[in-house]
Amino acid sequence: MGDSGRFNNLHPGLSHDEALRILALPVEQLESSSDRYMAAAHMINFPGQLSEQALLSLLDDNDDSQPTRLARRKAVEVLARLGCKDAITSIGRCLLSEDHYLVENAAWALQQLGCQDPRILNQMIMLLADTGQNRRILAQSLAGLGVIEALPAIELLQDDELPGVRGAALAAVATLSGSHERVSELAEHLFLANQMDRQSAIQDVINSRAAELLPQVLQAPVSSVFRLRALRLLWPEAEPLHQGLSLLETLDRLLLDQPEGVQVVHRYDEVPQISFLINELFGTDFSRCYLALQAMSTHPGVTLWPLLEQRWLEEAHNDYGAHYFFLRLFGRIASWGDAQDCVEDLCETAIQNRRPQFVKSRPAAILSLLRLNPERLLSRLSDLMDAQEEASWECRYAALMAMQELVMQGSIKGISGLAEMILRRDPDLYVESKRKQVRALLADL
Repeated sequence: MGDSGRFNNLHPGLSHDEALRILALPVEQLESSSDRYMAAAHMINFPGQLSEQALLSLLDDNDDSQPTRLARRKAVEVLARLGCKDAITSIGRCLLSEDHYLVENAAWALQQLGCQDPRILNQMIMLLADTGQNRRILAQSLAGLGVIEALPAIELLQDDELPGVRGAALAAVATLSGSHERVSELAEHLFLANQMDRQSAIQDVINSRAAELLPQVLQAPVSSVFRLRALRLLWPEAEPLHQGLSLLETLDRLLLDQPEGVQVVHRYDEVPQISFLINELFGTDFSRCYLALQAMSTHPGVTLWPLLEQRWLEEAHNDYGAHYFFLRLFGRIASWGDAQDCVEDLCETAIQNRRPQFVKSRPAAILSLLRLNPERLLSRLSDLMDAQEEASWECRYAALMAMQELVMQGSIKGISGLAEMILRRDPDLYVESKRKQVRALLADL
């Protein structure tokens, strides 16, 4: 829910009229059981009264078949994303549903729409006592809506057995009461055994505005995407120093994303085989991924490459998680022997890969190519630092990190052509802070 919108238009060939027609069809006339869900999701691309009415009709549909249940959940989400405040009453009725996923979506949607209906808010508070509901989402939504009346019920959840519920309650109490008395307990959640609990903990830290926990957040063994998001939301307006941390040093570490900077929650009892370590890079638990990455970095590239190449061709080239860690590994090995050119080619291809699911790999590829062959990266730096050419702030920042290192190493051949680019301002405050640092370095030459 509430994604960035990169994946909104998954059915570009589907017209508005056809999507409306599908939503109006009885279930038994649908060609596929997923058609109704697909049509509901597609409405996000057509803001306006017709779309809203079709989605509201879906909420009022008494049909309880699986296709309609799934589509109804999606309709609630889309109505919220469309900002349809007229849907608040209908979405409020969804809180009474026996479909717990629909209740969850409704609670989220009501927060997005800024619901202030006392009866609906009271129903949400009552649901906090129901262990069958997603009490995490309920607590978050009530806190987001500023419902002070929910405070007593949410306080009872601060010691819940489920970390996700407990963390959301700690954050909600901090938000509603203004007291950070127990917020420090969230630090423990950042290093729990379960990956989802760790990710949830970062969101709880963000929701409670607990900037004092940033040092621990930055070491949490989760995707760097979550850690970067926390930094951007909690670090005040690109101030150079905060909570004893340096902004640029912290950003540099996050963009490099080395396993040594992460506090993993797993250990190896014995030295694993390389094949096992490679397989770990395909997992969803980032603690295991970082542990494997660190262990693999001790092996020579010529030993690793035959197995890496096989897994790359079979899966990793199209598995965005493993793709990222493969690229990180490429930059951690000093020499790849006869495979050097091939590894550099993979890095360069990754820099150019603009498919949304591989966005995280691009800055990793920039920094790995910097380690492998700075001269090869140099010709790309100008475009990578240009905000008009490069939309990703992470890529622009990584390119500046590369330029900074080249200047410091004295590898200034070709750098003069980049000087003009460095003088331009960047619209992103963090990237501009890095630009200033590189400008100062160039001025000292």
